[in-house]
Amino acid sequence: MAKAIVIGSGVGGLATAIRLRAKGFQVEVLEKNEYPGGKLSEIQQDGFHFDKGPSLFTQPANFENLFAAANRNFYDYVSVKKLDEANRYFFSDGTVVHAYINLQKFEEEVQHKLKEKPQAITSYLQEAQQLYEGIGKIFLDYPLHRIKTWLQKKIIKALSLVKLSYLFQSVHQYNEKRFLNSKTMQIFNRFATYNGSNPYQAPAMLTMIPHLEQNEGAFYPQGGMITLTQSMYKLATELGVLFKFNTEVKRLHTNKGRVVYAETQNHKIEGDIFVSNMDVFYTYNQLLNRKYKSQQIARLERSTSAVIFYWGVKVTSDALSLHNILFSEDYKKEFEQLFVQKQLPDDPTVYINITSKLDKSHAPADSENWFVMVNAPAKQATVTDEDLKKLKDIILKKIKTFLSIDLQTSIQTEYIWTPQGIDADTHSYLGSLYGSASNDKMAAFMRHANESSEYKNLFFCGGSVHPGGGIPLCLKSAVLVEQLVTEKFSV
Repeated sequence: MAKAIVIGSGVGGLATAIRLRAKGFQVEVLEKNEYPGGKLSEIQQDGFHFDKGPSLFTQPANFENLFAAANRNFYDYVSVKKLDEANRYFFSDGTVVHAYINLQKFEEEVQHKLKEKPQAITSYLQEAQQLYEGIGKIFLDYPLHRIKTWLQKKIIKALSLVKLSYLFQSVHQYNEKRFLNSKTMQIFNRFATYNGSNPYQAPAMLTMIPHLEQNEGAFYPQGGMITLTQSMYKLATELGVLFKFNTEVKRLHTNKGRVVYAETQNHKIEGDIFVSNMDVFYTYNQLLNRKYKSQQIARLERSTSAVIFYWGVKVTSDALSLHNILFSEDYKKEFEQLFVQKQLPDDPTVYINITSKLDKSHAPADSENWFVMVNAPAKQATVTDEDLKKLKDIILKKIKTFLSIDLQTSIQTEYIWTPQGIDADTHSYLGSLYGSASNDKMAAFMRHANESSEYKNLFFCGGSVHPGGGIPLCLKSAVLVEQLVTEKFSV
């Protein structure tokens, strides 16, 4: 039986391990941490539970397909609730917009609160759906680096649907033409940040992203996002995938165009197939010692990183929902600081996630678990204690101004995750959450492929390679790896 070695147990690594084991391969997962999940992990502290990383759940069909590949029902493992509203948006002038999943309610909300023209939201989201269904799926579901992908009739048809505006206008320029109110533009500009990009540079092709949240829906897995990791890990172990935790791969040794074995602290682990769920930069830089190749990857613009404050607070807040956005006053300046000046914004947009709204066990009585995140630049320099103190003060002041909530004396416990911590804990280069940014119209083609062009038994999954970052795309990367492996290797 052919043996596959998967390096890293993030979402992409877990999904790849499941898919290859379901196909009959022997699978062994090597994980440097003592837990699976990568960014999709958890923090338990002083009676509070926090999901450590991703907090928005869309496209559960990706999980349905993953579990179906192993002849299992995803919903036997996880209970999922569809949300009534995806996000609650707060502006400095006191305006609050509820992004209802129900299209008619969302349309009415935006017309009432923002005085948008009739059917502006409906027509925008219809076009987003057409863009995703007609073009987006091609870019996400197929290996872009193979010539035969581009010779299929369905690909040629999809390319004929590409409007010049999708390529040559930025997300903001596109939205500026579609909406009357700058607040509506800001709401829909924000979707470019879902893959860590700049809406003032990223091509309007990214305007398909709202379809996934507003048309298909936003969801909550009961117990928190960690249940997604737990469900995949449970399924993998049921199938017979072997996990080795606290096992960091130091080198991949090659011979005659093949990876021969993985070297860990104490062992040499041989395999027929190797799949790296590690950031592709570190795969080349550390595991393969291919400095030139890693520097090529490093030249691609990084996506944003984040600073996240996990606050257990002695507060209950009726104004807030599960997902909440406190917008900056000058959105363009915020992204100028993030991508050009490479500094923490003076006035950051603040995302607040509170799972205790739906899971009371996540916080003690009369308390809530606040996951508070701001975008940060991915860069070599560390975020200092002084930076964190200043940023914390800015965020607390913003919360008091927007929500009339004084958190200063209500914080019972605190944990902070910085770009450097994200890099160290998950081997995400410079703390970048999504690998390379999508600020260039050719960004999709510049992402690393899911297979190596030099080593015929080396493959790549996860957020730093095609098709991109975020849970849905990491799961899609596993599908692509499965297809590529089964095409080349028999069990």
